[in-house]
Amino acid sequence: GQFGANIAFAPDGKSLFLSSGERQRFTPAQDPEQAIGKIVHLTLDGQAAPGNPMASAGGVRAQTWSSGHRNPYGLAFAADGKLWEVEMGPKGGDELNLILPGKNYGWPIVSNGDNYSGKPIPDHPSRPDLEAPKLWWNPSISPGGMIFYTGAMFPEFRGNLFIGALGGEALIRVTLSGDTAKVATQYKIGERVRDVAQAPDGAIWLLEDSGKLVRLAKK
Repeated sequence: GQFGANIAFAPDGKSLFLSSGERQRFTPAQDPEQAIGKIVHLTLDGQAAPGNPMASAGGVRAQTWSSGHRNPYGLAFAADGKLWEVEMGPKGGDELNLILPGKNYGWPIVSNGDNYSGKPIPDHPSRPDLEAPKLWWNPSISPGGMIFYTGAMFPEFRGNLFIGALGGEALIRVTLSGDTAKVATQYKIGERVRDVAQAPDGAIWLLEDSGKLVRLAKK
């Protein structure tokens, strides 16, 4: 568990962002010498990208863009060039985050969910020095992959974020206004949605855990 990982290429195509989960080990997310539980920013040949927050530090620190992530599955750039991420929380507390350079997103120090043992975790407001999510879910939806929609088939949804939900068995549409995010619609799919993609014609593809590929299109 918590192997969540995704790749998003920078809008200029010259570098990439790679997310990784903390492998159910908790502490690596806060350890600057370990790449897991982080989002790293690399050149296309795998080196630390110039301009990273700790670029001069060498090693993992030089690669790190953000830290404090539990199980990040979805990673995508909006049209304005901002990087967004969804990650699974523990028992509740799934997050949608605006990813900013050098920020610490808090896991396992804070979460809006609880440990599976029932032991509570301090909520994000208790640590204003750590970056809080723009949206969170209680109970959990177990978010998978996500896209920002840019297609022609559903022009009314351009710029919206579509998130696949595993535990929630749904497709979730989120609207953004600046840095403010709001759940607009939760479409019940009835299957675990692992990933979401946009087809060339603007249809939306859903990959279900069963292996089924579903196409959503206008009649």
